[in-house]
Amino acid sequence: MSLTTSHVVPAPRERVWEWHTRPGALVRLAPPFLPMTPMKQADKLSDGTTIFGLPAGLKWVSRHDLSNYRRGHRFTDVCTSAPVKTLANWRHVHEFADHPDGTLVTDTVTTRLPAAAMTSFFAYRQQQLINDFRFLERICHLQPEQPLRIALTGSRGLVGRAVMAQLGTAGHEVIQLVRRNAKPYQRVWDPFHPAPDLLDGVDVLIHLAGEPIFGRFSESHKQAIRDSRITPTHRLARLVADSPTVHTMIAASAVGIYGADRGDEVLTETSERGEGFLADVVAEWEAATVVAAEAGKRVLNVRFGSIMSGISGMLPVLKALFSTGLGGSFGDGNIWFPWVSLDDATDILTRGVLDPTWSGPVNAVSPVESRNRDLTAALSSQLRRPAFIPIPSIGPAIILGRQGAQELALANQRVAPQMLIDADHTFRYPTLDAALAHELGGEDLFDKVRELEAPEEEKQLGLDG
Repeated sequence: MSLTTSHVVPAPRERVWEWHTRPGALVRLAPPFLPMTPMKQADKLSDGTTIFGLPAGLKWVSRHDLSNYRRGHRFTDVCTSAPVKTLANWRHVHEFADHPDGTLVTDTVTTRLPAAAMTSFFAYRQQQLINDFRFLERICHLQPEQPLRIALTGSRGLVGRAVMAQLGTAGHEVIQLVRRNAKPYQRVWDPFHPAPDLLDGVDVLIHLAGEPIFGRFSESHKQAIRDSRITPTHRLARLVADSPTVHTMIAASAVGIYGADRGDEVLTETSERGEGFLADVVAEWEAATVVAAEAGKRVLNVRFGSIMSGISGMLPVLKALFSTGLGGSFGDGNIWFPWVSLDDATDILTRGVLDPTWSGPVNAVSPVESRNRDLTAALSSQLRRPAFIPIPSIGPAIILGRQGAQELALANQRVAPQMLIDADHTFRYPTLDAALAHELGGEDLFDKVRELEAPEEEKQLGLDG
């Protein structure tokens, strides 16, 4: 089977080619709905090697073919790892040509993989590349003359991995702050006793690390949530305050600061904090950054809603329930559901790095208000599964405990991203339908597949997919 499809990226060919050579390109273009985890990006497009992790410990290894390489115009990768090589028989030619509206990118693949998987794979890549360049165009006036050096905690988490890739493809240098075994592009970070020189030469700190909040709210888990956030954040903020080079600190936060149930009250960044365990923790978490702000540094506290990602968090769990016919809304579905797509979350962080006018709290949620029933309807449509079985409140309580269910799964928060609206920020995926289509493989190709057919001998054997 072969597939050839093209799309236009709104940027000059040289810039689009350069984007593909930078760290993070492989992660940015890897669909979350396929069981392929990026492990190694090729050092060179001419003759490098790319590696994906597959289920059961298998690896997809692709070698770049020097014989079919033309700098700035074409590169090719061929799957070389057994037994995947035999099963997939993969050869992918990437071509770049000048176009009146930017760059014409043409992908030509020969493979034994089925057509349906190929279509969703390339539709995702098209959307991702086009929207990354649209975002870069929107913030081009904010880009500094020289690339920034950005230190990042939580780089192995969902958001950290994605924003590191986005910053890398935008041309900035990202230094991962890790707990142990640092590589040349990493630094060892002790959360409770950070080295005084940890941020030497750094321009911006993005602090995303912390114990995952999702889980049963046992006393030990609640203590871990608190301990992993308050003191480490304060110690980093002190380093930022004392640093002669760091001018900006961006710290993760959460909409949990507004409390578990505020009814129909519209919650903006200026709303009073709520009550409950998460509200207390988030308030202390944000207060831990004050020392940096008092030292004249720009501090941004990003209050994330539920992040929609096909890789991690709530969405894979709900997808599994819907796929088995057990999907439905929580109770009557009327609780407010503040959410944000993963790509919009990283756009907010990236613009936060660059925009000197952004400081203080920012609600990282979609501008389109949604209730739990809207999420249910969007998932039902995307997965083509019924959603007529309401989930009683006892369900989340069994998994998360009573307090965890009230403050997480059943939280009723009508949160508005007022600061982003005032800043005229553009969201990639403001609606649940669009966000879920991107994360679950439901998008269409930008143009029709010009060629999608199996070799004649495969058709005769019934192998045309």
